[in-house]
Amino acid sequence: MLHPSSRFPVFTDVALLVARVALGIILVAHGWQKFNEWTIAGTGQAFESMGIPAAGVAAPFVAGAELIGGAALILGVLTPFAALVNMIGMLGALVLVHAPAGLFVDEGGYELVLAIFAGLVVLLLMGGGRFSVDSLLTRARSSK
Repeated sequence: MLHPSSRFPVFTDVALLVARVALGIILVAHGWQKFNEWTIAGTGQAFESMGIPAAGVAAPFVAGAELIGGAALILGVLTPFAALVNMIGMLGALVLVHAPAGLFVDEGGYELVLAIFAGLVVLLLMGGGRFSVDSLLTRARSSK
């Protein structure tokens, strides 16, 4: 039996839209928090206390990747690139901070980081789907 998305490709595009918007909202919120609530200096200090190498460089990189990359995911702009950049941040968070605490997020664990990473892998490999700015630009270029 065929999977419904093979008969109705719009299902895949809707799934990619939902994933992009949900992950984008989460990333924007975390990036905004690092810039606005904690400040980049405070985020850098927190990163340093967690043992993150080059914390002063990592803090603005991660905050920018989350804020700008999250907004890009919501819109579907440069989707694979925004996904890849944030995957790097999530991998760092997983290995350097959350893995030693175990799975559960309420104990400082990696479950949220892992879920975000998994969703970003899908967006990296599948792209933003039909309902994205990426798709609009591709269609506009191909119609010339």
